[in-house]
Amino acid sequence: MAGSSKSGSSPEEEMQISFANHNFVEPKKEINMFPDMSKWKRSKAYTDYVGFILTLNESVKGKKLTCEYKTSAPVEKLIVLLNTLDKWIDETPPVNQPSRFGNKAFRTWYSKLEKEAENLVSNVIPHELKAAVIETAVYLKESVGNPTRIDYGTGHEAAFAAFLCCLCKIGVLQVDDQLAIVLCIFDRYLQVMRKLQKTYRMEPAGSQGVWGLDDFQFLPFIWGSSQLIDHPTLTPAHFVEEKVVNEHHKEYMFLECVRFINECLEKFPVIQHFKFGSLLTINPVGS
Repeated sequence: MAGSSKSGSSPEEEMQISFANHNFVEPKKEINMFPDMSKWKRSKAYTDYVGFILTLNESVKGKKLTCEYKTSAPVEKLIVLLNTLDKWIDETPPVNQPSRFGNKAFRTWYSKLEKEAENLVSNVIPHELKAAVIETAVYLKESVGNPTRIDYGTGHEAAFAAFLCCLCKIGVLQVDDQLAIVLCIFDRYLQVMRKLQKTYRMEPAGSQGVWGLDDFQFLPFIWGSSQLIDHPTLTPAHFVEEKVVNEHHKEYMFLECVRFINECLEKFPVIQHFKFGSLLTINPVGS
């Protein structure tokens, strides 16, 4: 499903590549200065990641969050993983502190994830692919915010998409899971992240105000707008009407985003934190 196809092969065929003898590595930073952005734009990771986003975008066209879709065993296991992260929030209440934002209890919550991430991912990835755990777990840890700054932004969201992309590349998630990836897994991820943001009063990471509608997310605006394509009644003019948003937010990811607002892949502040491994590699396309 994800990734750039070799000549004559479809994305689905590439999903069947064997990783039995693959050398998985722990992802690391490669984008350290603004000029490094050219490496990102030429990389296999960029092609794979954008291809993944566009493939899922196509799959959810005209689909409601409440539509019927297949939920495979890996999808269900990922929901269990996200439910565990949610439960840990309840078990780690915010602490009393002078500062209004950036509640330090988030660091306690994050330390649980840091300790258990590989175990959580091991429950999703089959035993024969256990070597991939060390690589994919990094993206999960990167997807929930920064424990030092106690902030969350679109770079963390990109890490979660990278986590899902890697699971697709190794065949844990299949083509039949496309709808569930967006409408089930990613939607649940958004719910947990919003709970994190509100509970621990997390700062928006690197927010510049004019990059998007939301300080924290960008993918639900892409996939959410695809859901609304050819809708018989809803138009952009309705998105500022509170009544319409309240009536339809459980069906459309875009409207849930609008409801959450209180009042980018080519951005260096976002991509400088992206980590590259063997599945999403900094190597240029064609190498």
